Amino acid sequence: MSRTLRSLALAALAATLSTAAVASPLSLTAPDRQTPDQRFVQPMVEPNAGTERDPRFLRQVVNYPTSEAPGTIIIDTPNTYLYFVLGNGRALRYGIGVGREGFTWAGVQQITKKAEWPDWTPPPEMLERQPYLPRFMAGGPGNPLGARAMYLGGTVYRIHGTNAPQTIGGHVSSGCIRMVNEDVIDLYGRVNLGTKVIVLPMEHRADTSKSMAMR
Repeated sequence: MSRTLRSLALAALAATLSTAAVASPLSLTAPDRQTPDQRFVQPMVEPNAGTERDPRFLRQVVNYPTSEAPGTIIIDTPNTYLYFVLGNGRALRYGIGVGREGFTWAGVQQITKKAEWPDWTPPPEMLERQPYLPRFMAGGPGNPLGARAMYLGGTVYRIHGTNAPQTIGGHVSSGCIRMVNEDVIDLYGRVNLGTKVIVLPMEHRADTSKSMAMR
């Protein structure tokens, strides 16, 4: 082979190797560029995470003498507490939000339905007062019913979670009982269908000074 032909062959081989060296890294990185979401998926943040809460409304076991059977739920409307009766003079107390002025109620009901991440369909009475509300909202972190709901008898009222934990301790709802999501999940796991629920009237104001937290 002449010197000229040998030079041309070496030049062609060098060009081939150079092209391969450039192409190889691109072929390895292409799949990552096509699926960046698989590498940077962000975990869902709990709506109530990081929210400062009034210590008075934190879940705790308290002294609560009552003749009601263990497992009964008592709603102390004026003091915005929900008591789950444990027996032996004790109860598990939760902070709640209750009906605003003109929307409180009282009576004895039973839990007739339980739902996780419930859908929300505002009743006609609420839509009449607030026509801008959606006619339906699927369950999820943004739903005003929160993580769980326990339906009371044949009424439109529920004990449910909330995506507005700052309203706990207030008289803010249209008659439903609100709890922060972590509390409503805890209560949901303790009650069964048929659980007795006593809702005390606004006129009843318990002597909470005798409800001492038990460590």
